[in-house]
Parts: sequence; structure tokens; C-alpha cells
Amino acid sequence: MTLPLIKNFVNGEWIDSTSTTTGDVWNPATGEKIATVPYGNSEDVNKAVQAAKDAFWEWRATPPLTRARYLFRLKDAFEENFEEIARVLTTEQGKVIDEARGEVRRMIENIEHATGVTTMMTGYTLEDIAKDIDCYGHRQPLGVFAAIVPYNFPGMVAWWFLPYALVTGNTYIVKPSEQVPMTQTKIFEIVEEVGFPEGVVNMVHGSRDVVNGLLDHPDIKGISFVGSTPTAKYIYQRCGETGKRVQSLGGAKNVVTIMPDADIDQAMPSLITSFFGCAGQRCLSGSILAPVGSVIDEVREKFIAAAKAMKIGNGLDESVAMGPVGSAPHKEKILGYINKGIEEGAELLLDGRDCKVDEYPNGYFVGPTVFDKVKPEMSICSDEIFGPVVSMVNPQNLDEVVELVNSRNYANASCIYTQSGAVAREFKYKAHPSMIGVNIGIAAPMSFFPFGGYGNSFFGDIKGHGREVFQFFTDMKVVIERWF
Repeated sequence: MTLPLIKNFVNGEWIDSTSTTTGDVWNPATGEKIATVPYGNSEDVNKAVQAAKDAFWEWRATPPLTRARYLFRLKDAFEENFEEIARVLTTEQGKVIDEARGEVRRMIENIEHATGVTTMMTGYTLEDIAKDIDCYGHRQPLGVFAAIVPYNFPGMVAWWFLPYALVTGNTYIVKPSEQVPMTQTKIFEIVEEVGFPEGVVNMVHGSRDVVNGLLDHPDIKGISFVGSTPTAKYIYQRCGETGKRVQSLGGAKNVVTIMPDADIDQAMPSLITSFFGCAGQRCLSGSILAPVGSVIDEVREKFIAAAKAMKIGNGLDESVAMGPVGSAPHKEKILGYINKGIEEGAELLLDGRDCKVDEYPNGYFVGPTVFDKVKPEMSICSDEIFGPVVSMVNPQNLDEVVELVNSRNYANASCIYTQSGAVAREFKYKAHPSMIGVNIGIAAPMSFFPFGGYGNSFFGDIKGHGREVFQFFTDMKVVIERWF
């Protein structure tokens, strides 16, 4: 069987990369190769940037309401193709189908939010700032922007940025993860049908050379990135050197706290989803489970029982609760951390290393894994593992909880389960992470609130989606005016 070779989408056309270097795309549930993706080069980047640059002025002069109408049509088209997008996503990424559907829904919600451009992009004015002098502030688009997006959410993350860039009058380039290029390819087939003007939205596939080509290109005004903290730092620094706007979202080590007064039975379903949803491969996943004081015994027993009951398998099976991790190398990385946790002296209560799915012996499966007696200085409690591995720590009071949260070298998200409003208030007041959950396990903001962390989890000043993202994609031009 001939496998598809993924193409770039530039200037309204599907074109081959000029690079002869390619990579393989794998189904992580079956271990089968399902496509070939080009590892593009600077020539590919230059073509896309030129197309976007050429399209900019006409698109910039298009009224915002007219631009929004393209997004209305796109939303309807995504709704019509909703299930197909989700199934392509699960096939190449591995997450269970309901998680894929949730991702597509969040993608569409960002389009819905962006259509509010006629309110969100407005400027302001003041008459008579001095005698016979008026002042105006107008939000104006800047030019070509680009997104470099990760493998764990191949559909949604690009759409934290793309709709807002387009609706404010900029043109755009998406660089999907080379590990999961098929989801955005399906999405861009729908974009093509909607009929945006040529060059307004483009896609280039590749790896490091394409990333560096985007970072260094003088005609790109800003970069949006989501991925690991080392890469986020690198992109932030390179954009600083080249004078680009940048929003660079990095890694996480999220603590989920259970206070003694929490309703553990009610909390358990969201706890399990927090730690093992998407096989732990999301920047909002729980990583450290912190039952406070004596409640640890009850939490340990019920959490282990719920984790053991999870069905592991191909995410396209509606009955499966957790799918594989994203790739064979990432599976080996996770297994390495499990071995390191044992070496460091943590107690392995639930071992996912030998997880087997009979129907899919070549899949990249790691079962739910739980360590107890974990110390804050251990690698499994400080490094981002990005997999279904839980470290249990037993703080004795809220002060120790806050110290644990604030000392992880990340500050993306943290959650607390309690029935005390006073405890919740103190926690959200003192904890550093920018996304806080109270009696929920995944502190995921909706499209109309900002997404992003603090410290080593975020580099920049304007985060993903929310109302503030309109500022990232526009410049405030101030006009001071007097007429004689």
C-alpha cells in the first residue's frame, strides 16, 4: 500500500516540499506507519512567507466584519466534519476518541470567540486632550504571523492563535508537529473549501529547519509556540534577537492537592481524568498528587483502585479510557523515569511498564503508574515526565502545599479539592501558577479567558486566546489631531 506524502498548503494550493528529507508518521496504538511527512527547508518557509506577505494588504483592508464572516463559514464547515477530524486526530495521536472530540470542540470555540472582533478590536478616543486637539487609538494588524505547535493537541493548539490573527487582519503560517501532520492537513482541506483569499492562511511541514526559518525570517512579525520549556526558552530568545513578538508556552509540573475535608468519592472521576487523560500528555495534566495529612490513606486506596479499573487500548474504541503515548521514543523516556523513580527510593504502588493490549502488541502503551513516598527533590517530582506517571507527596498543611507548588520550577496550573472557601482563597492567593482549579482536576480556561502559565511555563507577556490575545496581533496606533 502506498502511504500518503503530506503536502504544504501555500497561496491557496497544495504543493510538495522542495526538501528531499522526510519522516514517518505512526499510529501509536498499532505501531503502524500511516504517512510520510516532508522535513521542509528555508525555501519552503520563504514561499509561504512571500504568499502571506503578498496577501496582507488586501486582507488588512477587508472590513473586520467581513473577515469574521469567513470564520462563521469555517465554524459551520468544522461542525459538518467534526467526527472525521476527531477520528484522524485519534489515529495519529492516540488519545481516546472522546478526548479528541473535546479537542475539536475547543478548536471551534476559539473560532466563535474570534468572531467578536468588532467589539474586541475597537480602540478609543478622547476629545480636547488640549485646546482644539483630539486623540484617537486605533488597533491595526501588523503583517505575517506564525504558529509552531506540539504533538499532544494536533488540532486545537494552532487555533488558540490562528483565528485571532486572521480576524484582526493579519496573514498566517502554521507549522504542525512533524509527528502529527495529518490532523491539520484534514483541517486545511476544510479551510480550502471555505475559500479564504490566496495566501491569507498557509501551512508548512517540517522540523528544526522550518522552525529556525520562521524564527529568522525578517517578514514574520510574531511567533506563537507551545511545547517543552527548553524549546520555549529557545524560541523566546531567538524572537528577542530578531525583534519579533512572541508568546511561548512551555512545560509543567502540576500539583493536585486533596485537603482533609474534600469529598474524595465525588472528586475521584475528575482526579483520574486529570492524571491519566490523554495518557498524561498535556500541560494541564496532574503530575503530583498531594493528599494532606492523614487523608492520604483513603486517597491512596481509592485512587489506585480507580486507576487499575481503567481500560487501556486503541482510542477509537469507545469503551477505552486511556490510549497509548505519542511515540516509541517518548514511551522509552517515560519508562526511563519510572526506573529512575525506583532508583531514587520511591515506592512503586502501580507499575505501568508492562502494560499489554492483546489486540495491539506493537502499540506504545504505558499503563497508569503511581509512586508513593515521593520526596520533592526526586527527579520524578521535579522533571516534566509528560506521561501517565503519578508522584504522591504527603504535605501536612496548606503552607507545605504552597511550598511544594511554588518550588517545582514551573507554574502552569495547580488544583485543590476542599470544602473550605477560606482554604481555597488562601491557596489561589499564594500559589504561583496562573491557572488554578478548585474542586476540578484540569484548570483549562475557555477560549474567552487567557491560557498560559508563569515562570518557566511561559515566556512572553500576552497569553493564548482570551480577550488579551487581540492585543498580541495588533498595534495601537495613536493619532493626535488638530485642524485649523
